[in-house]
Amino acid sequence: MIKGLHGMFYTPKAEEARQFLAEKLGFDHVDAGNGWLVFDVPDAEFGVHPIDDNREPTSGLSFWCDDIEQTVADLEDEGVGFVGPVEDKGWGLVTRFELPGGLEVQLYEPRYEQP
Repeated sequence: MIKGLHGMFYTPKAEEARQFLAEKLGFDHVDAGNGWLVFDVPDAEFGVHPIDDNREPTSGLSFWCDDIEQTVADLEDEGVGFVGPVEDKGWGLVTRFELPGGLEVQLYEPRYEQP
C-alpha cells in the first residue's frame, strides 16, 4: 500500500538547493547519509493536468500556502527571488520562485477545498 509521496529536484547545485530548502523555506530534514538531506514538508496533494499533444510529458512540484501575499513577503525577506508577480488562475493564485541550480518552483494559494 502506498504510504506517501516522495518528490525530487534534480539540479547541478544540489548542496545549494538543500541549504535553500533548509534555511530559506525552513523545512525540517534528516541526513540520509553523506549529506543527502531528505526534507519533511507539510501536507501534500497532487493533480494530473492536461497538456498539448506537442509537449513532452513532465512532472513538477509546487508548494501551496493559505496566504500567498504574506508568504511571498516572508520569503522575499529571506532573500528568495520570485520570477514574476502573483497571477489569478481561477482555481488559485500562482507565482514562481527560483531554487539554486536554475529550477523554478510554483507557489500557489488554492481556491478549492483541499482533500
